[in-house]
Amino acid sequence: MAVYDMTSYGSSGFIDLRSDTVTLPTPAMRRAMAEAELGDDVYGEDPTVNRLQEMAAERLGKEAALLVLSGTMGNLVSILTHCGRGEEAIIGERAHTFLNEQGGVAALGGIHPRTLPDLPAGTLDLGEIEAAIRPDNEHFPRTRLICLENTHNAAGGRVLAPEYLSTIGALARDYGLKLHVDGARLFNAAVALDVEPRTLAAEADSLTFCLSKGLACPLGSVVVGDDDFIAEARRNRKLVGGGMRQAGVFAAAGIVALEEMVERLAEDHHNAHRLAEGLADVRGIEANPTLVETNIVFFDLVEEKITPAELAARLREGGVLISAGRARRIRLVTHYGIEAIHVEQTLHAFHRIMESS
Repeated sequence: MAVYDMTSYGSSGFIDLRSDTVTLPTPAMRRAMAEAELGDDVYGEDPTVNRLQEMAAERLGKEAALLVLSGTMGNLVSILTHCGRGEEAIIGERAHTFLNEQGGVAALGGIHPRTLPDLPAGTLDLGEIEAAIRPDNEHFPRTRLICLENTHNAAGGRVLAPEYLSTIGALARDYGLKLHVDGARLFNAAVALDVEPRTLAAEADSLTFCLSKGLACPLGSVVVGDDDFIAEARRNRKLVGGGMRQAGVFAAAGIVALEEMVERLAEDHHNAHRLAEGLADVRGIEANPTLVETNIVFFDLVEEKITPAELAARLREGGVLISAGRARRIRLVTHYGIEAIHVEQTLHAFHRIMESS
C-alpha cells in the first residue's frame, strides 16, 4: 500500500473522525461572521439572527424558529415547553436526549422519561408507543410527548422515512400528544432520502437541527415550530440561560450553511460508505456497509489482542483520530474537511495496525 501525506487535513495534521462537531467554518462563513449586521437578540433586534430564523422556519415548513446555543439546549427547551413538572415524555432508550444530555429534562424540568427500546433502524415500535401512553388515572403521570431522533446517532446515522413519521404523527394526534424530533442531523436525512427537509418536519410539533455538525458552523442549533410554541420556547431559552445579545456573529455562519452546505452532505455519505466498505476488509474488524445511510459508521473490534484504547492510540500515531473507550463497538463520522483521500489514508492505517496485532 502507498504511504500518504498525513498533513493534508486541517492545520493539526490529523484526520479527525471523532465527530462532525470538529468541523471548522468555511472561508465564506468567516467572512459573513466578520461582516454580520448585529443587534441585541434578547430585544429581538439582531437582523442576522432574525434572518436565519426566518430562513430556518421556511426551510422546515414551520411558522417560526428560535436560535439556541446547542442541540442539547434545543431539545431541553423544546421538551420543557411541551411538558410540565411530573408529566411524561416517551423517548427511545438509545436516544441522544435520554443518553447524552445529562438527564436535563428530569433535572431541570421534573419531566419523567418513559423509555422504549429503539429498533435497529432507530425507530420505535408503533404498538409499544401506544401501549406506553398512560390512561387518565391519578396514579400515573400524564403522557404529553413522543420524542424521535432523525438521523438516529446510536443506530448508526439511520434515517426515519416520511412514511414512518406520518404514522407516528397520526398516533400522537389520536391521543392528543405532541411530537418532538431531535433532528440534529436532519439535513443529512433529507439528502440521503432526496426529499425536502420540510417533508421530514411536517409531522413534528417541534424540531431541532444542528448548525455545528455536518453544516460546519462553529456553534448553534435551531428550534422550529408554530408561533405560540416558539414564543414559549423563547421564554424557556431565557430560563436555562440561553438569552443572547449580538448573536448574529454566529448566526451569519448559519445562513451560509443553509445556502451552501446542505447539498455537499452527499459527499460525506459517500465517504462514510467507502470507509465502511474498506473496514469490512480489515482483519479483526466487523463492519456492515449496507447499514451506512448517512455520515456515521459503526464497526466492531473483534480482535481480542488489541483494545479499543490501544487502537485509538496507534491510529493517532498514524495521524487519525477516533473516539474509543472500553466498548468494542466504535463510531466514526465523516464531515466537511474529510475527503476521499483521507478515507484511503485511514483505511491504510487500519490495515497496518490490525495486520501487525
